[in-house]
Amino acid sequence: IEMPKSDADIVKLGAPRLYFGVTSGSIDSMLRNFTPLKKDRHADPNFQAKDELIPNRAVIVYCNWIKTKFKGTPIVIGGVEATMRRFVHYDYWDNALRRPILFDARADILVYGNGEKQVIEIAERINNGDELDDIEGTCIIAPEIPAAATELPSFEEIKADKDRFIDFQLACTPHKWLAQKIDNRYIIQTPAPTYTSADLDEYYELPFTRKVKDPSLQGFTFSIVTHRGCVGECSFCSLTHTQGNRIVSRSEASILRELRAITKMDHFTGNIDDFGGASANMYGMDCGKCSNRSCLDCPRCPKESSSKRYINLLRQARKIPGIKKIIIRSGVRFDLADEEFIKEVTEHHLIDTLRIAPEHVNRSVLKLMNKDKGNLSEFLKMYKKTGTKRKLSFYFMTSHPGSGMKEGNELAEYMKRLENAESFQVFTPTPGTLSTCMYFTEKNPWTREPIHVAKSFIEKKEQKRLILGRPRQSKA
Repeated sequence: IEMPKSDADIVKLGAPRLYFGVTSGSIDSMLRNFTPLKKDRHADPNFQAKDELIPNRAVIVYCNWIKTKFKGTPIVIGGVEATMRRFVHYDYWDNALRRPILFDARADILVYGNGEKQVIEIAERINNGDELDDIEGTCIIAPEIPAAATELPSFEEIKADKDRFIDFQLACTPHKWLAQKIDNRYIIQTPAPTYTSADLDEYYELPFTRKVKDPSLQGFTFSIVTHRGCVGECSFCSLTHTQGNRIVSRSEASILRELRAITKMDHFTGNIDDFGGASANMYGMDCGKCSNRSCLDCPRCPKESSSKRYINLLRQARKIPGIKKIIIRSGVRFDLADEEFIKEVTEHHLIDTLRIAPEHVNRSVLKLMNKDKGNLSEFLKMYKKTGTKRKLSFYFMTSHPGSGMKEGNELAEYMKRLENAESFQVFTPTPGTLSTCMYFTEKNPWTREPIHVAKSFIEKKEQKRLILGRPRQSKA
């Protein structure tokens, strides 16, 4: 049931034999429905999904609709909204701490992250009448803590002391049994399952029709996923929480088979709309040797060999009969790009610009963002040295914790010197991220030192105006 408008829509397919699976879509419904200044996006004339009415806190709403129509039927929740709200979390739209979403949705079990393995095991257990208490990559509510679990600071402790929220945030990991007390019960998390290249090969080679009805998704009808995960671990991003902080790449053979299958589809016109992952040039960075160390900081991470592996894959893919162009649309990490990669991509795989996301230019803000690994100025020199005629386009963020008017002005002045630097966003505190922890506590989580946080709408608008080049608004 793609987009139910009321509880009456829930009965369209009747009672499921096993369970209802509920998600709010690919992003949190509150982030989707409201701007960073908490304005309703449906009032924005540029909002492309005006007709797609998804309720606020959609997972909770959908579950409550199911409860009214199908009492006793198991409910499984998952997706980004459930994943990022699975523990106690700060909610920007309430400006308050909220309980884990399972307590409000009253579902039976929560699947976090990628859910292919979990939903199959849940189906098998419900079919057999078995318990759901130890399935990898899930959360349940229980009266006691399992012996294997690490106890996190409780809801009451976090409400009483913001430093305990930092303790909790830094202790969160998908790799352990975790437990958090809510009143007299606990939310229990099991460790995430391990996904392999073979798993991804199996999933993405399934016979999808690639017939997309949604006009806003037409540009991704023939996209190829080459890998999952992200080693960037940006403080503001949900990706490492949903896909993990290690790269799992598909095999070259599987990707080439998928491309050949696409060329045989009647509605294929010759262009692959996107080719990559969260950052295209992280393909091949599979390592996992250092479980507690960032791949970007690790000398053992196969960065150079992965770049060559990705370039070789692109060259093989271009040779497939029926392929006119393979487009890399989703952007790359500039701090991982070398000259050979830039030449390959700009010559063969762009339709307009090469997209990169420096996010900011102030080193202190970049460190809080965990985006301080590269040097944008040095990259721009290297990019120019390649001789490519393709332009760069940039993505920046203003009002992130640590960014005041001084840092905002520094970003605005730098952006004036760049072409195609119009794309930027005002930071929105989304549930479960480290940047949101900074916003709520107004502290650097690693040092516990106070940091400036733009909390008033006035300051957020002023930082935005700096970038847009508009005069400062009078406070009168």
